[in-house]
Amino acid sequence: MAAGYEHLSVEELEARYVGCQDAIASRHFQVIWLLARGHTVSQVSATTAFGERWIEQLLARYNAEGVDALGDLRRRNGASATILKPELLAKLRGRLGEPPPDGGLYDLAVAIDRQRWPSRKVANWMAGELGLVSIAPRRGWRAGSRVDGQSKAFRDSGLSGAAKAR
Repeated sequence: MAAGYEHLSVEELEARYVGCQDAIASRHFQVIWLLARGHTVSQVSATTAFGERWIEQLLARYNAEGVDALGDLRRRNGASATILKPELLAKLRGRLGEPPPDGGLYDLAVAIDRQRWPSRKVANWMAGELGLVSIAPRRGWRAGSRVDGQSKAFRDSGLSGAAKAR
C-alpha cells in the first residue's frame, strides 16, 4: 500500500469489498484493497476505470480518516427531509380530497384526481404550507405520488418492481 496508515488488513479489505451492499463503497474498498495488495495507482486505475487523481484522493481520505471516509459521503451529509415530511403529506392527503384553490374539476367519487390537482398545483399548495415562495413541480408530483401510494415500492426498498419480483 502507498505510504500512510493501514486501518484494515488486506483480508479485511477484501471481505468488505466482496460483502459490501453499497455499490459505491464496494468500489472504494476495491481500490484500497488493490493498493494494499501492492498494485500501483496506474494498475488500479486501469482495473477500476477510476482516474489516477481520484484514486490518490481516495487513498489520502482513507489514510486520514479510515473506513468512514469510503463510500458515498453525500448520504451522511446531515441533511434531513426538508419538504416531504410525514406531517405535510398527511395534510396533503386531506387537502387533495377538496378542489384546488383555483377551481378545477371536482368529483366526489374520486378522492384524488391527478388532472384537477396536477404537480404544479400540489407544489404551490405545499409552498404555501411551508411558507416558501415556490417549490419545483417535481416535488409536487413526488408528494402526490406518495399520497396516491404510487411510489410506495420505491420508498420501501429502493428497488424497482422488477427487481423486487426476483
